[in-house]
Amino acid sequence: MNPVATWNLVDDLRQMTAYPFMVNALRAGTIVAVVAGAVGWVMVLRRESFAGHTLAVVGFPGAAAATWLGISSGSGYFVACIGAALIIGALPAAVRGRGSTEQSAVIGIVQAFALAAGMLFVSLYKGFLSGLTNLLFGTIAGVSADQVNVLLAAAVPCLVLLVVLGRPLLWASIDPGSAAAHGVPVRSVTVLFMLLLGVAAAGTSQVTGSLLVFALLVAPAAAAHQLTSHPGLGVAASIAIAMAVTWVGMGFAYFSPYPIGFWVASFAFGVYLVGLATRTLLDRRGRRVARPDRNAVEVMA
Repeated sequence: MNPVATWNLVDDLRQMTAYPFMVNALRAGTIVAVVAGAVGWVMVLRRESFAGHTLAVVGFPGAAAATWLGISSGSGYFVACIGAALIIGALPAAVRGRGSTEQSAVIGIVQAFALAAGMLFVSLYKGFLSGLTNLLFGTIAGVSADQVNVLLAAAVPCLVLLVVLGRPLLWASIDPGSAAAHGVPVRSVTVLFMLLLGVAAAGTSQVTGSLLVFALLVAPAAAAHQLTSHPGLGVAASIAIAMAVTWVGMGFAYFSPYPIGFWVASFAFGVYLVGLATRTLLDRRGRRVARPDRNAVEVMA
């Protein structure tokens, strides 16, 4: 199969959806984009992007071990990411605190060990492992209908829990001291959010690969934060951006020999740059408007 883009969007979309694996990929990508966009917005707000990336990297040895044991790689992603999320969430507050040097060291060590363990499982697998690149950088050809169902089954309770946690999670993210003083169980909220982040990282890894989770989990959310500070609008913008870069990335991956992770990462980075430029222009315009007129100042003097 050597698909050729006609640049007629309707014809190209019809050509893509003629294959069941592309239909599964589009469904899985949409589910993952919604979860990654929503959870990612809170993750960026809490300044826990490094932890999110670590959870994705941990998914690599999980998927590699699952392949070695002859079970679904998706199961390996979820088990490894959720387990690591619970461990990180259970760290003492002094270690887990945002910006903590000790936290960065712990997470960095976990990342290094995860990559080494992943390569160990790959070397232990004696069969033909053509999917190593897919584990690291993603693929659109390997998503099955069963994986779509698993992703959906994980996404629904994840989003429901995020909505239920909404207000206390937002409060604990912005001002944990005040939230704790008013009875918000900050520690429990943190553990639950890390669990949500683990689910999001596991799902995202199956589309973009373990090494490029930032493309879908961080970049859309970071771009949304540049555009608005309103929580509702921010989450909506993050989800919309994540869905857009996922769909466009899948289209380019289908008509090219390059993995989907590369395209999603490239488009997500581009959107973030656009958001950053927009925020810079708005800030400059705001300063110009707020600047007092020189003549008015002289008259007042």
